[in-house]
Amino acid sequence: MNIGTHRFRASPLRPLYAAGFVTAFGAHSIAASLGAYTRGDHASLLTLGLLLAVYDGAEVILKPVFGSLADRVGPRPVLLGGLLAFALASAAFVVAGDPATVGVARFAQGAAAAAFSPAAGALVARFSPAKGQGRAFGGYGAWKSVGYTLGPLLGGVLITLGGFSLLFGVLAVLALAVAGWVLLVVPAAPPLPRARQTVLDLARRLSRPGFLRPTAALAGATAALAVGVGFLPVLGAAAGLGPLATGAAVSLLAVCSALAQPWAGRARDAGRLADGPGMAGGLVLAAAGMALAALVPGAAGLLAAAVVGGAGVGLVTPLGFAHLAAGTPPERLGQTMGAAEVGRELGDSGGPLLVGAIAVGATLSAGFLGLAALLLAAGLATAGARTPRPDG
Repeated sequence: MNIGTHRFRASPLRPLYAAGFVTAFGAHSIAASLGAYTRGDHASLLTLGLLLAVYDGAEVILKPVFGSLADRVGPRPVLLGGLLAFALASAAFVVAGDPATVGVARFAQGAAAAAFSPAAGALVARFSPAKGQGRAFGGYGAWKSVGYTLGPLLGGVLITLGGFSLLFGVLAVLALAVAGWVLLVVPAAPPLPRARQTVLDLARRLSRPGFLRPTAALAGATAALAVGVGFLPVLGAAAGLGPLATGAAVSLLAVCSALAQPWAGRARDAGRLADGPGMAGGLVLAAAGMALAALVPGAAGLLAAAVVGGAGVGLVTPLGFAHLAAGTPPERLGQTMGAAEVGRELGDSGGPLLVGAIAVGATLSAGFLGLAALLLAAGLATAGARTPRPDG
């Protein structure tokens, strides 16, 4: 009886993991090929930057809005609506048949992901027991990492076979399939009664250490991941390594992150890994990965950085989200997840900007060391985090 109950409770998580895969795969499969796309149209680097930014920009602006909406109307309708909107945006690009609309399509996809991403996070928290949230978020983060890993590879294959229209068509079908899976498997999760909240109440709740520490840790881990994906190949090329070696390093970074997340979640649930020390340890590992990339030359440094940095990212992610879920009133989960996702998006963009800015004035290795120092500081600030009690 207990086994059957466990299976029933666990089954709704799988389509939620698939939703996490959709947003990660959709973002990276397109972004990884936009350079070739803009070269074909003789576009400037500024245009490329804008095309890369519109997806994340839509998410930063809209995730808190849709997170609050998920609390108001229930996360399941917002999840379904976001997946359907993602499918529609992708299909519209195919139907339009105009390459110039890729920016509009990317923005629409980002807006849709801003809806279903915090809703999926809220549902992961609601459908997992308090002592199983580490494992649940570990699985969710692992599948997002799989999306990050496969996106550039499969996206490149699809574009080679049928251009961007084929890639967008596959994304439309994928999002539609996951929406159907959610409709069939994920039970209704009606909105919970909520006390009235003012803007001051919201600001007070989001400025507490129980929110700021895990969100800062998630932002730091995402910054390390983004810098690894974006700058490890540059560092490798400068050392005379070919695209095969640099590509292997990036894939290894994502794979190590994906493998570490379920382990970290299970260790948390079993009481072997506390949130504060675990997040701090993950940030220290991520910092060590950045330092290895800067200080150890050649393929050895790249691969060591990928393994150590990926493990650090994978350690932080499930602990950070589980910590947020444990410290948030259930009726405010969407709002909290949306706000925390903004922190991750800022890390995703801020990490590469920091490293790039330092590299312009000094060297790329100095940029990696600058991020390592910032991650160490964030680790020290996070070490004392204790799981708070939800307090509405």
